[in-house]
Amino acid sequence: MVAEQVAARDAADGMPLDAIFVSPRWGPMCLRWAFVHMHGEYARHNGHADILRERVDGTVGT
Repeated sequence: MVAEQVAARDAADGMPLDAIFVSPRWGPMCLRWAFVHMHGEYARHNGHADILRERVDGTVGT
């Protein structure tokens, strides 16, 4: 695990999902929104990588 992952886990450890924090970029938000946003971004980028892999090796759905 990289240092950024450890720092993020430590920062969120024990916090309720309704905890509010202030993002310098987006302003006030709850931890739940941040997790949902990260999940969506991760899923989109995984989909992009899967499309590229399919174009390279022709394997579909694995």
